[in-house]
Amino acid sequence: MTTTTFRIGDTTIHRIIEMECGFTPALEFLPKLTPAMLDESRPWMAKPPALDAEDRLILCFQSYIIRTPKHTILIDSCVGNDKDRPARPLWNKKQDTVFMDGLKACGLTVNDIDYVLCTHLHVDHVGWNTRLENGRWVPTFPNARYLFSKIELDFWLAENEKELVAPIADSVIPIVEAKKCDLVTSDYGLDDLVSLVPSPGHTIDHYAVTLGKTGKDAVFTGDLIHTPLQAKWPDLAMRIDYDGNQSSATRRKFLETYCDTSTLCCFAHFPTPSRGYVRRFGDGFRCEYVTD
Repeated sequence: MTTTTFRIGDTTIHRIIEMECGFTPALEFLPKLTPAMLDESRPWMAKPPALDAEDRLILCFQSYIIRTPKHTILIDSCVGNDKDRPARPLWNKKQDTVFMDGLKACGLTVNDIDYVLCTHLHVDHVGWNTRLENGRWVPTFPNARYLFSKIELDFWLAENEKELVAPIADSVIPIVEAKKCDLVTSDYGLDDLVSLVPSPGHTIDHYAVTLGKTGKDAVFTGDLIHTPLQAKWPDLAMRIDYDGNQSSATRRKFLETYCDTSTLCCFAHFPTPSRGYVRRFGDGFRCEYVTD
């Protein structure tokens, strides 16, 4: 199953899962993770499975779509097709119909998306921003406005000037050139139901997304947290964090804010079902999953 649908009040939320698999050895992905910490975690990492038989973290690569009475909003656009990603064989020149089939299963077409919110501009969050058409990268969602943090975009454009950053070149710059993007601050309010929340550290100006008139109905994390191990130990920085100390502080603040509340937390990369409620777990935290 590549899609899941659930409701919060008058809002319908879809998950489109592009892939879910053992991805990177846990001890590489989280450099401060020790073998003893990993061994201690095996029992509770077993359900839902968050670690495969080779001790690789099982990560879900997915988009969330929020359908409010006003707008249809896609949060992060996964990996994409036809992209040159030689460092990741699973992603390199990928050609499948999984994402588009998922969109269709939600009763949507690319023309129905009003906004694309990119929590940050890493490769697995911008891939379907564009699609290949007659040898050119064109916006996948022709009627959408793409919301980029200006600080985030400026940083990556500068990096791309120094040395080609393929996801920026093929999945971000074409959106800018097509004049389809809106540059915002990471605390921007899209409307009375959907707002951005600054959550820097994994990248220079990463944002999360909140839902509800008070922002407390649901929160979409992006990559401020990748795996349940980082809930148990919030100080475990991910290996490519822009600022590991800042990402740890952001993660701890997030977990403290939503712990023991009724806010549904929708995680970008946690294994299926990928959503639930933050609860205390010893000195750290855990996700009390909501079963699909």
